[in-house]
Amino acid sequence: MGRPDFWADPSSAQGAVEALKRAKGVVAPLDQVGRRLEEVSILLELGGESPDADTEKEMRSTLDEVETRLGEIEFRTMMSGDHDPRNAFLSVHAGAGGVESCDWARMLLRMYTRWMDRHGFTYELIDEVPEPEGGVRSATLEVKGDYAFGYLRAEVGVHRLVRISPFDANQRRQTSFASVDAAPEMEDIEVDLNDKDLRVETMRAGGAGGQHVNKTESAVRITHLPTGIVVSCQNERSQHKNRAFAMKVLRARVHLVEVAKRDEEMKSLYGEKGQIAWGHQIRSYTLQPYQLVKDHRTDHETSQSQAVLDGDIDGFLKAYLQHRTSRPRKSPEGDGPGRPKGPHAK
Repeated sequence: MGRPDFWADPSSAQGAVEALKRAKGVVAPLDQVGRRLEEVSILLELGGESPDADTEKEMRSTLDEVETRLGEIEFRTMMSGDHDPRNAFLSVHAGAGGVESCDWARMLLRMYTRWMDRHGFTYELIDEVPEPEGGVRSATLEVKGDYAFGYLRAEVGVHRLVRISPFDANQRRQTSFASVDAAPEMEDIEVDLNDKDLRVETMRAGGAGGQHVNKTESAVRITHLPTGIVVSCQNERSQHKNRAFAMKVLRARVHLVEVAKRDEEMKSLYGEKGQIAWGHQIRSYTLQPYQLVKDHRTDHETSQSQAVLDGDIDGFLKAYLQHRTSRPRKSPEGDGPGRPKGPHAK
């Protein structure tokens, strides 16, 4: 970065800046823990065998801080995937249940944006299909921040809600479903997309009105025919910009499908996600007749359902990451755990 011609290639330079930022994100917390431990060591030397109350209080406070930071570092080391440090695209889609599920999709979107606000992530709504009676049929966010994809990949799958319906005059209990998908932002990975495999549609952008919205066909929806992946974008005023952004999202999602063919873990997240309906959920949110949120992959649960819906999902993220890192990984070839044995093994 000290070279005089560093910014001659802005794209390459920005990549180096991001790489430095990620590296500092690993090194700086460890350096900080080391410095705090040195401070405790000095206090121990100054206090001798019988430190006064103020010195002991300061040492305990510093050690509590060190313990908290070590927990954060341990949490971060669980995200060791190639794409985990990247920004992410987060999509929520309503499933079986009509307007109930559209309202549930809106609730999930709120839950995630509350969580992002707490952790300093920035986000932008790049596409939204509202439901006239309430909620959203689908919505996509661009999420920026360190390890955005590493965190949000834990949420990929079908989410189930059980509650007394606010749309039912008879106050009956209803079950709703919505799916969540996440893909990493990947500027540096080339994915060949053949034009004949794409169906591109333009439409008028939905939204809160204005001179541009709903007057020109600026919104773009692209379908990748071989995989069935559909992406859309309507946040830009220009159809050209919306198409470019939609292609960016499409490349990220197609890349994950290709990875899924080789990676069992990604296959379980993307290739076998299943229908947005009963029997395919990764997590259930029960508000009636009792309060319980339970993740069916890790068995992590809490009765603080309202806190979860307000964005307190760290417990579920950590439980999933611990579950993922504790599973034995299968190796595609050669000797070792998970590899084929017997006379026909290669």
